[in-house]
This record gives sequence, C-alpha cells and structure tokens, in this order.
Amino acid sequence: MKQQTLYRLCLTVLVLGLALASRAQDKQNMFNPVQTSVTSLSIAPDARAGAMGDIGVATDADANSQYWNPSKYPFNIARAGLSASYTPWLRKLVSDINLINVAGFYRMGDYNALSASLRYFSLGEVQLHESDDAMTISPYEFAFDVAYSRMLSERFSMGVALRFIYSDITYDYTAESSAGKAFAADISMYRLGYFFMGNRECSFSWGLNINNIGSKITYGGDDNAEFIPTNLRLGMNMTVPFNEYNKLSLSVDANKLLVPTYPKQREGEADEDYQDRIQKDYYDISPISGIFKSFGDAPNGAKEEFQEIQWSAGMEYTYNDRFSVRAGYHHEHENKGNRKYFTAGAGFKMSVFSIDAAYVFSTSQSNPLDQTMRFTLGFDLDGMKDLFGKKGGGKKRRR
Repeated sequence: MKQQTLYRLCLTVLVLGLALASRAQDKQNMFNPVQTSVTSLSIAPDARAGAMGDIGVATDADANSQYWNPSKYPFNIARAGLSASYTPWLRKLVSDINLINVAGFYRMGDYNALSASLRYFSLGEVQLHESDDAMTISPYEFAFDVAYSRMLSERFSMGVALRFIYSDITYDYTAESSAGKAFAADISMYRLGYFFMGNRECSFSWGLNINNIGSKITYGGDDNAEFIPTNLRLGMNMTVPFNEYNKLSLSVDANKLLVPTYPKQREGEADEDYQDRIQKDYYDISPISGIFKSFGDAPNGAKEEFQEIQWSAGMEYTYNDRFSVRAGYHHEHENKGNRKYFTAGAGFKMSVFSIDAAYVFSTSQSNPLDQTMRFTLGFDLDGMKDLFGKKGGGKKRRR
C-alpha cells in the first residue's frame, strides 16, 4: 500500500512537472514582439504626454504636438512656441543613454501652421574588447522633421510631416557596416468639438496619426533592409470644466506598429525552409505592403493581432491654466514586449515659459523602464514678445 501511494505521488509530481514545463515552453513560444530598427523613434519625448501614460494624439495642442499629432497646431492659442525635452533613458541599466528632443511651431494666420522637431538619442560609450585591440564607440540616432498642418473647417484639421532618419550603431568601424539612413512621412488628422454637460461647456476631441511611412533602413554589409517603426495611433480626449479655475481631462490612446510580424519557425520545419520563408514573407516585403500585411500576419491569428495593440489611459487636472497634475497607465501585452507601467507628473505654466516633469512606475518585475524621468521646458513666444514690450502677434484662437 505504501509503495502504491509513493508511486502515485511520484507520478503526480512528474505530471505536474511536465505540465509546468509545457506551459513555460508554450509561454516562450507565444512571446513574439514586433521587431523594428531605429526603436528610439518610438520613445515618447515630452514630459506632459509621458506623465499620462504616453498619450498625446488627441490632447490639447502644445509645442510638443509634432511627435503626437501635428494637425493640432492650428488649434493652438499661442502664435508660436518652442519646447526642449530631456529623458535619461534606462537608468536602471546604464547611466549615459539620453534622449533630447526640440520642437517648435508657428501659426500662419488663423488656419495654417508650420512646425519642426529634432530628436537626438545617444547610446553612450560602448567598450568593445577584442583579442588584439580594444575599441570605444559612441552609437547614436537622430531624426529631423518638418510638418505643415491646416484647418479644413472650424473643428477639423489635417497635417503632413516629412522626416529624415539617421542611425549610426556601427559596432566596428573596420567592418563593412555603415550608418543607416531613411526617409519617412506622417499623415495626421484632428477634430475638436464642444458639447454641454448640464451648464458646463465640455470639449471632446479625437485624433489619428500614421507616422514613419517610408523606406526601409540598411546598415551596409547586409542585403536585407530593416523596417522602421511605422505606427498607427488613434486617441480620444474629453475635457470637463468644474468651474472657471478647475478642469479635468480624460484621454485614451490605442497604438499599433504597422510592421509585419517576424515569422517563427514551425514545428518540424527545416532550417533552410525557415530561412527561405523569412526572406520571402519578411525581408522581401515592401514598406507599403508591410503596412497592409501587419493587420493579418500574426502566427496565432486574430487573437495575437489584438495583442499587438498597446493601450494608454491618462488624466490631467489643471488649476487656473497654470498648474497641472497628471497620471496614466500604459499597457503592452506580455507576448509583445510586456511594457506595463504607471506614470505620474506635474507641470507649471507662466506667461513666458512652462516646465513639466514625469516619472514611470513599472508594474512588471525587473523592468528597465522603472524610475524613468522626463523633463520638458516650453516657451510661449507670444508671451516673450509681451515681456519685452512688443506687440503680440496674431489673433487668439477662438473656440
């Protein structure tokens, strides 16, 4: 009897062990994030959006709208503005990775706007140790873009942006590899409307931005070019004023990379057949074909396609249009990268300048994004003119 009991116990432990191992293997097989080059283009640059869970496609227009949705610029109250943002990135891993972003805009009349931005992402210094000698490299990426946006009606606008991308991540200057270059474009739209909730006039807006529609990028020494992070972002925002001095904004964004999913090797598939399939179904796909292919190429069907959507929700409380408190949450499915984190931040605005800060609280263990901070300094050029006694330019945006 004791032997039978011991046998059953051992069998149970074995079955549970096999089940856990199978589950772990299935989980590993399910992990399949979308792969792109120049991933720094996907990093939210400014502190206001970063404090609300990386949200910005439908929020109120500000100087940082170039990254989120340049179509918002014609709705900006100020005639012109400038901002500079700084993010010390992945501080839990290294101390010298930084993102710097500068953006600005100018409204031409009441219905048109020109804008531009420059972002520089430094990967710090990397020591390479080889058998004969040692090499120190300083990889970096930058992008410069300009945009034009126009109001097509009192409530609706559209915009287009053109971008040059440069990525120098060469790991050995003696090899055939070289810096990668690419060109891309953005197409965006934005609508702002008003409605009454009781006796309060509230606003509701939605926005859409498809960015980085462009060429692939290659680093030399390889015939295969990589996809840049072409991206679809759709969002909504509602602002409710409690009284003359207090208002609350609630926002939600959905984000999806329009890049084909990298093929996974099928069970029993020969290595040579797998490499041929990668070449045909991934590297030989054009960027435009890749956009359409990205909506239906996930190995596990529609369920995995929905897993590729990243969700963000955020709120912003503002007092007297001067002081703001913000919070948000960003969710990425565990099979597609598992970036899950809460964010918080605050901002203070004067007539001439504004300052914003944001902080990340990761909800997943050992997440290198934990404790990431962002800082943004903004300048209202109309306010600067008034400060120096010059006549303010242009009309204030009417509602």
